[in-house]
Parts: sequence; C-alpha cells; structure tokens
Amino acid sequence: MKYIKTSILVLLLCLNADLSFGQSSPKSLRLFIIGNSFSQNASAYLPNFVKEKGIELTVGRAELGGHSLAQHWAYAEAAEANPEDPKGKPYKGKSLRMLLSDGTWDVVTLQQASYLSADLESYSPYAKKLYDYIKKIQPNAEIIIHQTWAYRSDALKFGRVAPNQLAKNQQEMWEQSRGAYHAMAKQLNVKIMPVGDAFYAVASDKVFGFKKDADFDYANPVYPNLPNQVNSLNMGYSWKDNKMAFDANHANEAGRYLGSLIWYATLFKESPLNMAYVPNKVPADFAAYLRTVAEKTIKNLNTTK
Repeated sequence: MKYIKTSILVLLLCLNADLSFGQSSPKSLRLFIIGNSFSQNASAYLPNFVKEKGIELTVGRAELGGHSLAQHWAYAEAAEANPEDPKGKPYKGKSLRMLLSDGTWDVVTLQQASYLSADLESYSPYAKKLYDYIKKIQPNAEIIIHQTWAYRSDALKFGRVAPNQLAKNQQEMWEQSRGAYHAMAKQLNVKIMPVGDAFYAVASDKVFGFKKDADFDYANPVYPNLPNQVNSLNMGYSWKDNKMAFDANHANEAGRYLGSLIWYATLFKESPLNMAYVPNKVPADFAAYLRTVAEKTIKNLNTTK
C-alpha cells in the first residue's frame, strides 16, 4: 500500500484534533480575492465545499499570474490618476476599484507573489496601501491574508529572501515567508489563512512528506515514464508535447485540496474534519491525512497568536 500505517495515524490525529470551531457559519458569503495563480490554486475547491454545506458563495477576482502586491497597487494607482488609462484596467478591462465597487464584499483577501513572499521588504508600502484602498471602497469588509507556500523541496531555485539573495531550500523559504506574512498581518491587524504552514507540515512529515525519487534518470527521461511523486502537493514533473516539464511551485490536486480546506475553515469557522468532499485524483487515505493537517494547522495558529 502507498500509505503505510495511514489508518492508524489518521485515527490518532483525529482523536487529538481540536474541534472548537464556531458553530454559526454564515449561510452566504461574498468573497473578493486579490492575488494570482496561487490564490486560484488555494481556493479551487471552495465551490465544492460550500455546495456540500448548502452555503451560497459569490467570488470576485482580481488575479493575474505571478503578480505581486506592488503590481496590484500600481494598477490601482494608475486607475486613480486616470480612470480611462488602460494600464489601470488589467482585470479583463476593469480596474480594481470597479471590481471592488460591485456590490458589498464580506471578505477581501490579499497575498504576496510567491517568489517575493520570503522578502519582507517587498511587502512595504504596498500591503498597507492596498489595505487602506480596500477599506475606503469596502469599509465593512474583513481583510484576510493568504499565506502562500514554499516551493517543493526539489525546486531548481527558491523564492527571494532579500534583494539578490534566494532562499537556500524549502525550509528557509517557508520560515522567511511565514515571518513576512505574520509581520504584514500584525501591521494591518488582520488574520491569516495559514496555507503555507499546512503545506510545510506535510512536506516535513516523516511518513507523508514528499521525497525525491533517487532512482529516476532525470537527465535522460523516456516518455511516458515519470519519477515517483507520491505525496507531492505540487505539480512536479509531467509530459507536455513529448517533453518532460517541471513545476515545483504550483499546487496539484492534493495541494489545492489542502489549501481549500484551510480557506474554508478560516472563512466559515468550521472544522476541516467535517468535510466529506474529496477530489477524484486525491487518494482517500491521503485526503483524510490532509484534513487532519488542516485542522492542526488552524489550531496551532489560534494558540500561538
């Protein structure tokens, strides 16, 4: 079996899980996301979860691939200077103000671009400027920080921790990005969705953590063979047009599931252990383990504030 001792481990984790989540989840929510492909990944299964629970969810999006806080702010600034300037309307021909002004939003999320997430200096002053901008348009909206994740342990390079300096490995990228996100949350006095913590908890687990396949010939791959990538939360290796591609950054189905569990638990104050939906490509045993990780991650965040 792929997951040795899984049932016993999951049972023990479930018995020790903290179920002290709020009992009064909202029946509807209007959520606006400012981010990029990582926010798309991490919120991928929210529609499935809310459907399961009978919750009405409306999602607005200002997401552009690879975009940082600085870039989102630059677009908003351009639109404020000249509402007709195309540079201020990168979101399918609309500005951030136009999107935020579309009704009343209950929650607005912010995040840094993953490559810059471990560089604290990259957050300032853009996080505060975006926060203030959102509050002027949606004064009653709750702003929540989406803590993104570190790249897979076998990534060819990791995110920036300072100008001209990259993280040495997955652990350093996670530690530095976690510190930066928490500093941002403290400055703005907002809460965090700890997706990055959940990803690293899995990656560093002795049983479930991804381990690079040492037996695969990466220099001379033969189609359609791929390395063993069991328990990976990232896309990893795949074949495209008879060439082997590698993406150590974006989330695969398991990673999207874990991220969505954290988002759902944060937004609706409900235990991830209560979720029944599992994507087809995520093995049931691994999914059960990921639910316990999400539960424990939320618990740890709440007890270390």
